[in-house]
Amino acid sequence: MFTKPSCNTRRSTPILLLFFSTALLLILISFYYFTTIPSGIADAWNEYRTTRNFDPDDPVNACFVILVRNSELEGIKSSIKQMESTFNNKYNYPYVFLNDDDFTEEFIEETKKLGKAEKFYGKLDEQMWGYPDFINQSVAAEQRQKMVETNVPYADSESYRHMCRFQSGFFFRHPLLDGYEYYWRVEPEVDFLCEIDYDVFKFMRNNGKKYAFTLTFTEFVATIPTLWDTVKDFRRDHPEIIKRFPPKEKSLWKFITDDDGKTYNTCHFWTNFEIAALDLWRSNEYLQFFNYLDQSGGFFYERWGDAPVHSIAAAMMLRKEEFHFFHDMGYRHTSVLHCPADEITLKKCSCNHDSFVWDYNSK
Repeated sequence: MFTKPSCNTRRSTPILLLFFSTALLLILISFYYFTTIPSGIADAWNEYRTTRNFDPDDPVNACFVILVRNSELEGIKSSIKQMESTFNNKYNYPYVFLNDDDFTEEFIEETKKLGKAEKFYGKLDEQMWGYPDFINQSVAAEQRQKMVETNVPYADSESYRHMCRFQSGFFFRHPLLDGYEYYWRVEPEVDFLCEIDYDVFKFMRNNGKKYAFTLTFTEFVATIPTLWDTVKDFRRDHPEIIKRFPPKEKSLWKFITDDDGKTYNTCHFWTNFEIAALDLWRSNEYLQFFNYLDQSGGFFYERWGDAPVHSIAAAMMLRKEEFHFFHDMGYRHTSVLHCPADEITLKKCSCNHDSFVWDYNSK
């Protein structure tokens, strides 16, 4: 039972007040100059200040992020029209379009007509979309040819590899995203199939969610033969970073490995639909992790995808309660579909269970 602290009601003399005030001042000065706050306490306090210092109704600095080419204009128009009709016509979150080339006037004019939300257009520089100096391009070409011979998807595509590296380690560094805290990744020729009648970004922020998904998948093993070995090397070489991660039992460690880290089970979140907090990728922990992977050359000598890279990192870095499965969002990418399992939500959707259903609740 909580007991109210007792209070001494006797009045202090001015001399005693002066004495205690001076002593307190000296203690505070000594603490300031000679005491170091333990990093764990400091980190926890900073996290509390940054994640809890808001009113639930405060607006969220969030945007849609779209990596797209001019040739994909019709495909992205279709995606945005559906996003507007199912969600964003109520909230008007801005769209950030990114391209490795200059956007055409036609692309800009056509996309600006879609909804009332602001639109921003940016070009990627060579650091974000190009070969880094440490990659031997002749070796990379040889490795692509070997993958062609084994029928690996996108085996000979250089642009696909640039895209995977960009989405893994650079999209969040583009200046157009500097002012945002959350993002929702959108791609051309996808379908948003359910009416969303609440603010998704406020839900993420107000509930302390850092990463959200609708689809999970398994990776083609032939595209990532050395990825997990490189992850294990990172964990071995950087114990000072690993100790900042949550304990394995409090993270989604078991989502990515079935044998406590000996092997990668290839499970990942399908990142073509991804809603997340940008500070996850901007953190020093993730940047060091990405740089370690990048220096190994696996994005070019193999065909590492952003989906396993993001998934492995998030599974190690976040607590279980910081993930969210958007079971109420109908979504289709290529031939893969998520359609809500419960009948009440399904009434707000244009999909049905006659189609292939990839649903977390059905497992």
